[in-house]
Amino acid sequence: MNKHVSLRDGLAALLAGCAAFPAAAVAQAPAMPQSAFYLGVGASARIADFGTQDVYAVGTSDVFRDGVRVSSGSADGPGTVGMGSETGVSPVVQLGYFQRFADSPWLWGANLNYTYMNASRTRSNARIPQAGTNTPVDTGIPEPFVGNAIVRSYQTELTHQVALMPFVGYAFDAGGFVYLGAGPTLSRMRTSLNGLVGFARPDGTPTDVSGAPQNFGTEGWVWGGAAMLGVTLFFDASWFLDVRYMLTLTERQTGNYSSTFTNPNAANGSVTSGTLVGSSSGRATTQGIVLTINRAF
Repeated sequence: MNKHVSLRDGLAALLAGCAAFPAAAVAQAPAMPQSAFYLGVGASARIADFGTQDVYAVGTSDVFRDGVRVSSGSADGPGTVGMGSETGVSPVVQLGYFQRFADSPWLWGANLNYTYMNASRTRSNARIPQAGTNTPVDTGIPEPFVGNAIVRSYQTELTHQVALMPFVGYAFDAGGFVYLGAGPTLSRMRTSLNGLVGFARPDGTPTDVSGAPQNFGTEGWVWGGAAMLGVTLFFDASWFLDVRYMLTLTERQTGNYSSTFTNPNAANGSVTSGTLVGSSSGRATTQGIVLTINRAF
């Protein structure tokens, strides 16, 4: 009788051990580390909105005939150029670190990411309204006129963007975490005004004052800010998928331009010479869904 009881107890213990084995295996499976540096690559499906550019232009001119100045004038005016938005896919590289607080699902970290935005918008025949006066030397009486500075091709570009994003997160079941972050950005922007010509309408007919089309441009790095909301999913202790929504806004990039011109008029033998001076200012806003594959170290 004791032998049967002992055998039955032994079989029960063996079955209990077999039932516990899968749970033990799961418990020993690779999980999200308590802390790690990580490196990732991926892409961003993004929208870049260049909004409205503010433009200001000033033109001065002197008209000479047989080497004698016969009139002088100037015109200026502000204008706006609506650039709109552009969609695309941009490659992303990121380097980061996270660490869980002791005995807590909460964690903190920081992410440094670079995106090759390669976003641009172009407007054709952008108009900058002008108003001014022309004063003949013989009368000395200013004669008002209006006109436009025409830019054959007005282009804005956002090429590179670097963002440093501290974040806080909440881990779930050791398989990943959700997080929220914000931080500064540094963006490379370029504005090009190609084929600018100053026109006046002294008698209602557009007259080319500045002559041959001229090109202007400015390029530089501008600060900005960004916010992100994302989630990570770990495949094992070393590899994880990161998906986030990211919103960025740059400061205004401002460029100043100046040039001289000489415009001969074969019809009446006169020569008009003068200056073109102006500025442009604009910013870019981007929204994107960023997907990266990352290696934790």
